Amino acid sequence: MEAPTTAPSISDEQTKTSISTAPVLSSSLKFVLSNLKNTVPNQLSPDNYPLWRSQILKICRANGLESFLDSQSPIPVKIVIRSDGSSASNPLYHQWLLNNQNLAAAMCSTISASILPYVLNLETTAAIWLNLQTRFQSTNRSKVIQLKNELHHISLKNLTMVQYLNEIKSLVDQIAAAGAKVDEEDIILYILNGLPGTYPQWTTT
Repeated sequence: MEAPTTAPSISDEQTKTSISTAPVLSSSLKFVLSNLKNTVPNQLSPDNYPLWRSQILKICRANGLESFLDSQSPIPVKIVIRSDGSSASNPLYHQWLLNNQNLAAAMCSTISASILPYVLNLETTAAIWLNLQTRFQSTNRSKVIQLKNELHHISLKNLTMVQYLNEIKSLVDQIAAAGAKVDEEDIILYILNGLPGTYPQWTTT
């Protein structure tokens, strides 16, 4: 979303007071900038988007910065009109720009080199966020379908029972990492369906 260029008029006193105050980073943003790499230790890659997204969203939400991820969130206008009709630079816009650009730079530091070129030319945090969401959602859906298909067709074959169960757990974990879920009842069904007919039957009471 581009910032509007003009705004409704404001009083000269409001303008003078605002202009005299240089934009500064808030304490919450300073905290995020200082701790983002600790909160998001693994850079975004084609395989971990749901985890990366969850970590970024949580730290932004916890520190009141979630609006910077929202492409529909209003951006302050660049220019305000004084009561005498003259124009002035809007300090609220410069404050927003300072916060937004610092957060965007911090977010880019958590993105791997293979993905970074897709977002380097984007100007706002929200644009980066939306681009990555659009890029990875369809990829994740395809990956989930592929993994669920593997889970559906898995069988014991020459594996030991421990190896077989570990294979199933690995697929379930990968599906979860891709942002989907497999119900416990379905996991049990996949396990049983993959056993050969000669395998001793389990009974429940």
